Amino acid sequence: MKIPGPDHPITVTTSPRRVVVTVHGKVIADSRRTLTLKEASYPPVHYIPREDVDMSQLQRSEHVTYCPYKGECHYYGIPLGGERAINAAWTYEDPYAAVAGIKDHLAFYPDRVDSIDEQA
Repeated sequence: MKIPGPDHPITVTTSPRRVVVTVHGKVIADSRRTLTLKEASYPPVHYIPREDVDMSQLQRSEHVTYCPYKGECHYYGIPLGGERAINAAWTYEDPYAAVAGIKDHLAFYPDRVDSIDEQA
C-alpha cells in the first residue's frame, strides 16, 4: 500500500455537475452526487454512487486489478454495449483510507460507453 503525497497526489472532491452515462442510447447512470478523483497526472475520473447507477444493466466481471494507492478494483461489463463495453465500469469495494469516499461508487471508461456527459 502506498500513501498519496507530493510525488503522487490524489484528491477526491464533490462535483458540482450532473453526470450522465449512456450506452446504446440508454441512460446507465445519472447523478448529481458524483465525486471527482484527481490522481497525479491522470485525467479526472467521476465516481458515481451505486444508487444512481442502473445496476440491472451491469454484469459483474471476474476481472480484478490492484492499485497500490486505492486497493483492489473490481469490474463490470455492460452487455447492452457489446464487446466494447466489457469491463466498462470499475469500483473499489474496500478502498484504502486515503480514498475512502469512493466506496460504493462506480467509474466508467469513456471509450467503453457512448458518453459521459457533464451538465451544469
